[in-house]
Amino acid sequence: MKASFISAMKTLRTSGNANMNIVCVNGCCYGRCNKIDRGDYLKLCGQRFWEFISGNDNLYLEIIEPLAHQAKERTEEFLNEYHCLLNRLSRDFMNNYCLENGRVDWEKIVKLNAGKSPPPRKPTSQRRLQRYQSDQATSQ
Repeated sequence: MKASFISAMKTLRTSGNANMNIVCVNGCCYGRCNKIDRGDYLKLCGQRFWEFISGNDNLYLEIIEPLAHQAKERTEEFLNEYHCLLNRLSRDFMNNYCLENGRVDWEKIVKLNAGKSPPPRKPTSQRRLQRYQSDQATSQ
């Protein structure tokens, strides 16, 4: 990050902005950092960061309620996606590592994990195609 800051400052100064006052800032949305000046850049956290980008000393407090509201709205969407992923992973596990009666095929798992040579795998493109087709089928 420090190298990126230095490179950016050099680029800005050599592109006709030699007199420009350039200040690099490593901003963090939360927390505290009492050592602000890090030499080549400033480290601003929490209230200091939000005040720096907005000019509003209280933005760090004012932004919480709208963020919480948006998070609540997205929770249902997240849970739906989470459950779909959980179902796909469970299906893949059952298909690949369970016996016909539903029991876990521990021997297969141990061989996969610790055997001298791993079992042959399908080429990556084939696995991606199968996953894509499977995802399409479950989303319909």
